[in-house]
Amino acid sequence: MRIIVLIIGLFGLQVINGQTPEHILKNYNLIWSDDFNGTTIDSLKWSYRATGSKRQFGIVKEENSYLDGNGKLIIEVSKNDSIHQIGQIGTQDKFLTKYGYFECSAKMNKELGPHVAFWLQSPYIQKEKNNPKKYGTEIDIFEYHTNGGTNYVYHNLHWNGYGEHHKSVGEKIQIDHIDEGFHTFGLEWTKDEYIFYVDGKETWRTTEAISHIAEYIILSAELSGWGGDFAKSNFPDQVIFDYVKVYKKAAN
Repeated sequence: MRIIVLIIGLFGLQVINGQTPEHILKNYNLIWSDDFNGTTIDSLKWSYRATGSKRQFGIVKEENSYLDGNGKLIIEVSKNDSIHQIGQIGTQDKFLTKYGYFECSAKMNKELGPHVAFWLQSPYIQKEKNNPKKYGTEIDIFEYHTNGGTNYVYHNLHWNGYGEHHKSVGEKIQIDHIDEGFHTFGLEWTKDEYIFYVDGKETWRTTEAISHIAEYIILSAELSGWGGDFAKSNFPDQVIFDYVKVYKKAAN
């Protein structure tokens, strides 16, 4: 599924993963990015999302999303007494776009229970309208959890609301050592298809539920139940993001 380069040096074996696909670098221009430098989340790019609300088994808290001061964004699931806390940030109301190539570099969580994600969301997703072209699609560029194995990532699409008429399609992708170190996750979104990438290699493409509207980016660590029984897990558990980048196709 992916190409790796092994380097043996003073510090032992290291794994360097492929990153942005060559055709993206050749044919697309970088238009938006965040390398998470500094000590506070850039409020011109991101907002805390749904803080104070209860999402499945967790309460969304601002303090669960923060920069470490070394160029990394930490989003964690924590436990405060008997209350589980989760984190998520998004570019809603600050950066929405359609089509292009979206990429992040991230290091996965370890414990059973949380599931972490890099995704795009439509501002009209709650409408039960079976018309993703007009109302958009939730595009999960990657989702990850340790329930059922640590070497899998998930690409998923959701549309037509989240009620009884909800529709979805997705793929479970096995990638060895995805639970070790940082990996890149990308989506090439055109008016005709979605193409998903892990470490620069295509993992899934589909023409299902293509959104033709501008959407925003979300980074999150959830506690939904999908990630398994978290009763005996050690918290905090976290996903670490190194960067997020958005490219647009260059004009001919």
